[in-house]
Amino acid sequence: MNISRIALAAVGAFVAYFIVGGATFALVPSLKTEFLKYPAVYRDHDGQMSHMPTGMAAIFLSIAVLAVLYAMQCQAVLSMAEGARSGAIFGALIGLFVIGSFVLHNYANLNIGSKLTLQQAVAYFMEWLIVGIVIGLIYRPLTH
Repeated sequence: MNISRIALAAVGAFVAYFIVGGATFALVPSLKTEFLKYPAVYRDHDGQMSHMPTGMAAIFLSIAVLAVLYAMQCQAVLSMAEGARSGAIFGALIGLFVIGSFVLHNYANLNIGSKLTLQQAVAYFMEWLIVGIVIGLIYRPLTH
């Protein structure tokens, strides 16, 4: 495995994750409106900001793990197009995993509505798809 490329892919994907997340909330203001309907479940803005360092560290850790998993399954030297395609497939699989293990699981356990659940499913799928693509574009295995 190419450790320096794993680290670079993790940092690039981390930046992409927050860009896509910020753009999602800017372009789909109804998502924030839906979150605000559940103040007993979700922290208010100040509460979220005070916990942001923990959230950012957790997301970076998660993305670094994904970069390692991607590197473990990446056997050949990939062209940019192959890397983007492979990363998109990887990101889509992670997105589907997140929908099942997080979004729908939370819908079953938290007192939230189906509209918020659907919006989260779309938003998180897109975020993880982009993360996978960025990892695939940046990571290259060591050549022998």
